Amino acid sequence: MKRTFILFLLASLLYLPSMSQKKIRVACVGNSVTYGYGLSDREQTCYPTRLQEMLGDGYEVRNFGNSGTTLLFKGHKPYIKVQEFRDAMDFKADLVIIHLGLNDTDPRNWPEWKEEFIPNYRALIDSFRVANPKAKIWICKMTPIFHGHRRFESGTRDWHAQIQTRIEQIARTSQVRLIDLFTPLHCHPEMFPDALHPNPDGAMILAKTVYGAISGDYSGLQIPALYTDGMVIQRNESIKFHGIADYGEEVTVEFNGMKRKTIGDDQGHWDVTFPQMDAGGPYEITFKAKSCKYIIRNAWVGEVWLCSGQSNMEFKVCQSNTAQQDYLDANRLKNLHIFNMPALTRTDNVVWPDSVLKKNNMLEHLRMGPWENSSAESVKDFSAIAFNFGRVLADSLNIPIGIICNAVGGTTTESWIDRTSIENEFPQILRNWTENDLTQAWVRGRAKQNNKNATNNMQRHPYEPCYMYEAGIRPLEQYNIRGVLWYQGESNADRLEVHNKLFPMLVKSWRNNWNKRDLPFYTVQLSSLNRHHFPQFRDAQRRLAKSINNVWMAVTIDVGDSLDVHPRMKRPVGERLAALALNHTYNYNIESEGPELKDARRAGDALELTFSHADGMSITRGFEIAGDDGLYYPAEARIADNRIVLKNKNVKAPCSVRYGWQPFTRADLRNKQGFPAPTFIKENIY
Repeated sequence: MKRTFILFLLASLLYLPSMSQKKIRVACVGNSVTYGYGLSDREQTCYPTRLQEMLGDGYEVRNFGNSGTTLLFKGHKPYIKVQEFRDAMDFKADLVIIHLGLNDTDPRNWPEWKEEFIPNYRALIDSFRVANPKAKIWICKMTPIFHGHRRFESGTRDWHAQIQTRIEQIARTSQVRLIDLFTPLHCHPEMFPDALHPNPDGAMILAKTVYGAISGDYSGLQIPALYTDGMVIQRNESIKFHGIADYGEEVTVEFNGMKRKTIGDDQGHWDVTFPQMDAGGPYEITFKAKSCKYIIRNAWVGEVWLCSGQSNMEFKVCQSNTAQQDYLDANRLKNLHIFNMPALTRTDNVVWPDSVLKKNNMLEHLRMGPWENSSAESVKDFSAIAFNFGRVLADSLNIPIGIICNAVGGTTTESWIDRTSIENEFPQILRNWTENDLTQAWVRGRAKQNNKNATNNMQRHPYEPCYMYEAGIRPLEQYNIRGVLWYQGESNADRLEVHNKLFPMLVKSWRNNWNKRDLPFYTVQLSSLNRHHFPQFRDAQRRLAKSINNVWMAVTIDVGDSLDVHPRMKRPVGERLAALALNHTYNYNIESEGPELKDARRAGDALELTFSHADGMSITRGFEIAGDDGLYYPAEARIADNRIVLKNKNVKAPCSVRYGWQPFTRADLRNKQGFPAPTFIKENIY
């Protein structure tokens, strides 16, 4: 009965052409975006024209866009006072699509008249109902305004967000439907040459989005690329499956003897939720709709981790110095499952062909899986660190472990942060990023080399701010994970102050994405390498990890290579990250960290340092001390319990200490478990 009513409602809503010989009249109401401002062949490429092509002969679509118009009746150019509004009234449309509000962000409008936005919008809606009492009306969340807009930070960014909120409120309370034109375009700044008006590709996305809302056609049942045979689902959390379906299409999901039914909503989305489960499997999952059917076999419930970052996380098992042992382990592990998301094209020092440039603009820089069982063959091209982390977890927890890896060599911290966060907290880094000194010079140079043949001056690149989030994190947003491993920093190491701002943004961005305030982050302090800025950066990483809740850091200064930014010793890095996770996430009572400075005080001509994680400490070198003159000298180190006493005959009144402060260091402070101490500096000791 419920399904019959929904289908009847859908048919009446959509005015199916077969029910009448009369064409269904569609009015596209709006400002310059609807009009097609900036399009060289506007009449052929504006979104209403494209919409007409999609809807076909049973519909008559008219473009009633007028550039520069406001929704506000007292704005600088009210839509209700232009000829297009009067023409739209005379058209007496059956279906009305309203996209207004962008020009209301002008300082002449919003600060003065914002309280009138809701009543004005409702009055505009009512005017179309008067013209045709049977009209079906959609209002639209506005298309984006990007950082390149001249007023972006002087009010437009914030007023745009305020207007979006009011548009959503109007849709909820005025018996009209809402079309989201923001989300599908916010990840495509390259489609907005002037930061406001979409190019033909953007207009096509607009048309497809409106077409879906009008027709309910979203190409039938679809499931995410992460749903493949062998998938691992996070245990002890509500299990949510989601996907795409036509509007009103019934979707049935069967899992572990349970069945859930839902329907595709008016945006083409569906989701169902199953209760949380303990680890187990294998299970079969069936997704069924009238349009098609998918069966997932050998699904497991266990622990899921995401491993991300740049080239040292990407570094493959086959490249590591323990590859043969890793292959043997991979063949014996029955509980480990991997989902690899490697770059389709490497960011080497080459010029990319047009085919790669196009794929990057479509956010198709990564291959998506599929899930594979652990074996020597499957892990050969998988992250060595991610594999060894998963290996230890599989052996220790004895349950299914799923490891997702989407690391891409050379990528910057800012490339992994969502656009809204950067627009609001650090918009400067978005501007003309390949010439922007906030980004490392080699990063900018490599991107320009790769994109040398681009005809669009806003060509996308994986090093670009927000790109990897949009290409590599958004596809994972509803897939539950236990936590994150993060190994990145080389591409930000000589912009220390910038990274100090970006890393907390990254953690917050991902925690918001997964709606987990305490999502665990396990990071890696950069290894030793002969780059002069590495000691300062390693210490900054340590400080950041200490300052953010549930962020922990593995130390790797002892497994670096003086000349190679990609040291081959990855097995201990994965093992140290696993020890941290077993301790802090799984509550194993084990040591997982090296000696950590707790306190420092002067004792005559010596410094006394107290450490935690200090059981069985050993040290032969690595400390330097200085007096008020700031001149550092190697220190003689003597261990007494959990204390280290430091002296140098040239420093009579030491007040500063640093450890592991060479770019490539042979500092060797450890505890009896073998965990090394991190690079650090402590000043002003009195």
